[in-house]
Amino acid sequence: MPPAESASNDPTARAVSRGPDPAAILSALGQATFAWELATDAIVWSGSAAAMFQDIPAETLSTGASYAELLEPSRAIRTDALLNAAAAAGANCVPYRIEYGVRATTSAPIIWIEESGCWYPGPDGRPARVEGIVRVNNERHARDQQLLKLSQHDPLTGELNRTHLIASLAEAIEEAARFRNSLCFMLIGIDHLSRINDSFGFDVADEVIRTLAQRIRARLRSGDQLGRFSGNKFGVVLKACTIDDAHIAAERFLAAVRDDIVPTRSGPVSITASIGAVSSPRHARTAEDAVNRAQEALAAAKHRRCGAFSMWRPNVERDAQRRVNIRVTDEIVTALNERRIVLAYEPVVDAAIRTPAFHECLVRMKQDDGQVLLAPDIVPVAERLGLIRLVDHRVLELVVAELAAAPQITLSLNISPDTTMDADWWAGIESLMLAHPGVAERLIVEITETVAIQDIDEVRGFVTRLKKFGSKIAIDDFGAGYTSFRNLRNLGVDIVKIDGAFVQNIARSADDRAFVQTLIDLARRLGIKTVAEWVQDEESALLLRDWGCDYIQGRLTGLASQRRPWDRPAAAEPAAVQRVVR
Repeated sequence: MPPAESASNDPTARAVSRGPDPAAILSALGQATFAWELATDAIVWSGSAAAMFQDIPAETLSTGASYAELLEPSRAIRTDALLNAAAAAGANCVPYRIEYGVRATTSAPIIWIEESGCWYPGPDGRPARVEGIVRVNNERHARDQQLLKLSQHDPLTGELNRTHLIASLAEAIEEAARFRNSLCFMLIGIDHLSRINDSFGFDVADEVIRTLAQRIRARLRSGDQLGRFSGNKFGVVLKACTIDDAHIAAERFLAAVRDDIVPTRSGPVSITASIGAVSSPRHARTAEDAVNRAQEALAAAKHRRCGAFSMWRPNVERDAQRRVNIRVTDEIVTALNERRIVLAYEPVVDAAIRTPAFHECLVRMKQDDGQVLLAPDIVPVAERLGLIRLVDHRVLELVVAELAAAPQITLSLNISPDTTMDADWWAGIESLMLAHPGVAERLIVEITETVAIQDIDEVRGFVTRLKKFGSKIAIDDFGAGYTSFRNLRNLGVDIVKIDGAFVQNIARSADDRAFVQTLIDLARRLGIKTVAEWVQDEESALLLRDWGCDYIQGRLTGLASQRRPWDRPAAAEPAAVQRVVR
């Protein structure tokens, strides 16, 4: 039998007997271990450290002080971690974990390091020795930085997003107040961006937004901040900026947008921008105030013309009007809740025989002191502050209740075009019609013409549904707004009420006579009945009758009263039509 082969002659066995090389494994993993004696400040590294820190001399790594010279963002981050470590893993060991950057020279790239280890106390209980492991963490740090950037910046432009823009503004206002300095906050809004979306597509609009951000960025001073406030608006924080400086900066920004076209994949696009600004902390002591007032100034600039600049200034009349709006809004909501919205009735008479053909209802609001607010005091505020739909719904309930209680009358109510597109209002009128058969045929719904009808197709759908119930449709205050005769024909209206501003002076004004007579003639040719409002005298009434006007109303025929005319004996007055006028 041949002698057994010695295990020492087997290379595999020799490798197994030696075991794995820890330094090679650590080097492959981008890690190294160290031991740091704090008394001498000496650091002993494993052999893999040389591969990790290739551009750093060994003597620089040999002491804690020299190694600390390479650390970012703080040189004391390691010593601070030892002092602040709170949780103990064992009787004689306190763990810690930190992250920092190492830069060999000022021009060298940063190596991001994750260090974890334990320190061991000396006799006095303070750190005496540290043992730990470091590893390169560049990829994770890059991911963290990217996530941080995405959370703080707008993905389209790379500028600050709204949240961090406002946070930066708040910090800048606090700093300006502390050092008795001033800053300016601007909102720069692209004019008519929706037209670019419609004409060229959203991708081209995105190119416009990116280009505008780049042009503004190129004209900022060091320390100024730019962010995307909303879809078509950018916010700019201009530090150490007076009101005069703001005017100069605004013109610089406007010229950057106005003077050069924007090249896009779909061809060149010409744009303008408007700017609203506020000086802080003089006129805005908080970021919320600055944003609100800059938006007010931007709205004022756009109202003036595209490409304009407006600086917010205190306005006593505006502030007083807002206080009135707040008060009236509260009164309207309270009156709705307490059922203090009521109706008054004004007769509308046949122009030829002067007998009442119907009555129109005007909305009234009873106050706690017994006074009554009229429609002009209620409706404009309700429309401006978004309460008109609530008022319209309450008026609908009142009118339907009157129709149901008095089957001999016909009533009409007046609503705004916004209400015609309110699904809840339509659901309300539909349910009331179904609950009270025969009411719809005695109802006229008037759409106020002084508010532009934005979506003619939507309004036409509303009109069609009402007419299927048997109701009639009227346009109120015709001639004062934007509805054309073409719209009248498309909508299929039954009645046109000519705005009283053109009617009240027809006996003295040749221009008004020509205008009113033309309207009456055109309406008659389209088969639409006409009502002349604000008829003041007999001479005007005779002119309207001769021109073919169907109905008249106003001071001559009787003003509105909360008394129900149809409560009188039937022989005294024919059936009435009731309408709510604003």
